[in-house]
Amino acid sequence: MKGKIFQNMVAVGTVVFALCVTIFMGALYDYFESRVYGELESEAKLAVQGVASGGMDFLTGLDIPDRLTWVAADGTVLYDTAADASTLENHAGREEIDQALRTGEGKSAHYSQVYLEKTLYYALRAGDGTVVRLSCTQNSVLTLLLGMVVPLLWILLLAVVLSAVLASHLAKKITRPLNEIDLENPEQSGTYPELNPLLHRLGEQNRTIRRQMEELSRKQREFTAITENMSEGFVLIDNRGAVLSHNTSAVRIMDPEAVGNEALDLSRFGQFRQAVTTALSGQHWETMLERAGRIYQVVANPVTASGQVTGALLFMMDVTEKEQREQLRREFTANVSHELKTPLTSISGFAELMKDGLVPREKMKEFAGDIYRESQRMIDLVGDILKLSRLDEGGEFTRERVDLYDLAMEIADRLAPEAVRTGIHISVTGKHGAVTGARQILDEMLYNLCDNAIKYNVPGGKVSMEVRPGEKTTAVTVSDTGIGIPSADQDRVFERFYRVDKSHSREVGGTGLGLSIVKHGAQYHNAEVTMDSTPGKGTSITVIFPNQ
Repeated sequence: MKGKIFQNMVAVGTVVFALCVTIFMGALYDYFESRVYGELESEAKLAVQGVASGGMDFLTGLDIPDRLTWVAADGTVLYDTAADASTLENHAGREEIDQALRTGEGKSAHYSQVYLEKTLYYALRAGDGTVVRLSCTQNSVLTLLLGMVVPLLWILLLAVVLSAVLASHLAKKITRPLNEIDLENPEQSGTYPELNPLLHRLGEQNRTIRRQMEELSRKQREFTAITENMSEGFVLIDNRGAVLSHNTSAVRIMDPEAVGNEALDLSRFGQFRQAVTTALSGQHWETMLERAGRIYQVVANPVTASGQVTGALLFMMDVTEKEQREQLRREFTANVSHELKTPLTSISGFAELMKDGLVPREKMKEFAGDIYRESQRMIDLVGDILKLSRLDEGGEFTRERVDLYDLAMEIADRLAPEAVRTGIHISVTGKHGAVTGARQILDEMLYNLCDNAIKYNVPGGKVSMEVRPGEKTTAVTVSDTGIGIPSADQDRVFERFYRVDKSHSREVGGTGLGLSIVKHGAQYHNAEVTMDSTPGKGTSITVIFPNQ
């Protein structure tokens, strides 16, 4: 801006100087021309008087700097100071002569482009009808300018320098208030009144921009808070395949060894690169991938605008638990089918033999007993499945204060006949400790633990139930001196239908769901289950209930 002000002011100064010189020279030239005509007129009047009194004798002895011509009334040149009159042509057609003959005086001027000179003529008619004409040569304006070029150049230089100095000073003075405008608060800046509407508009725009920035910042914080707290990963990609945005979970899923919220480079991941390529082509893409022991469902969709694909959205969901539950469901279905098929096959076989009359009468009671045992086994299995299903579905149970010591004593009494039959000694130790829970579920938990301790014990072994109430928790430990559980199987014994020794489990009649019921019952009561087992020495399982 300073440069433009400077240039414009210097240009204006130069133009003004040129105009002033032109006007001055024109006025001066006109002034001198009128002065010359005045002098020619005075000389002509004197010459007319001289001619009237002395005739040719007056003209012959006349010595003047201007040219004098005496012309007869018919235009014949009678005398001329600059040339032989006989050689000159008739002057009747001359403008100044014609005017003088008609009106008494005449003027004219003739410009010579060769000599850049202007000749002024003045003619005055005498009393006898003759005309006296005087003329002189005057330089043209261009000649005067050429003659004054050096002083004019000095004047021009001085004018340019002064204009430059003034222009620089004025430019700084003009722009200083503009440069001092506070763009954050323009309306508070003291400057030219003419700029007040502009400053007011700037203030309005600043307030609008601040509101928009605050809104964008708020939405960005909300978006970041949502995406950064998502366990799912998402990646937003432009139409060139470059990552525009992503969350921390995406980095963790795609590159488990990455540290922090690092930038993603999809070119390093072939499977994800295929998803992006498919999405950018305008097609939906979905697959299951395994990364670092986890299973992820990867979905890629194109992002379109005005019918054109402008990018892609990559979404990654951890479906490990879902897949595991699906796997457990499939295994559960297979195990249930197997567990039900075995007794049904036995019952069907016994029934077929009896139907065909192939069973002797003395064996009928034995066969009926086998059918009864197999059917009871099926009933127990279905009952355990229904219990697990109810726990899985979060069924409603009546909650009450239950004394675990009293409950342990009841269970010991119920299992006493089975213990006596197998030579197992059951004991209940500890103190009275009550917890809030579903009595039915607590009963099933302790019953299954104690029942397993009897079934998987050795002849003459021991089973003990100890209740230990504490300030924050109440623990129940069921210990036996039985066969124990190998360390390789200890993490899986709480799975449904999992058996360490299938042949022994078949002999003792277990369904394989007892410890699963214990685990789900503990989850229902927010309890913790721990196990300590040594093969050949026995197993100790502890359930720790929080005191609510």
